Amino acid sequence: MNKIYYIASCDTCRKIIKSLPKGNNLVFRDIKQTALTEEELEEMHQLSGSYEALFSKKAVLYKTMDLKNKSLTEADYKKYILEHYTFLSRPVFVIDNNVYVGGTQQNMLQVMKALANV
Repeated sequence: MNKIYYIASCDTCRKIIKSLPKGNNLVFRDIKQTALTEEELEEMHQLSGSYEALFSKKAVLYKTMDLKNKSLTEADYKKYILEHYTFLSRPVFVIDNNVYVGGTQQNMLQVMKALANV
């Protein structure tokens, strides 16, 4: 099952969702409305290879909690992502057992190519 994890109130996520091809057969998961489960995070972790790759260092909480001056472990990244939805770098696409994290132009080109092959 192909999925997109996003936040409906995020302007970047909304812009990206609007640009997706029609009939993309993605399951949409607003992680603000329904918290990310540990199982979902584990699936993303297995596909990406690390929790740090899924972690958003742009999150306001990252700055307010002064996490940039702490030495975070993989366990810390996992804990923070599960504690608060803003720590997940968004959007996250899981398409055909591949994970695409974030809304960079290069990443979105890969997402569009993956969706075209679905």
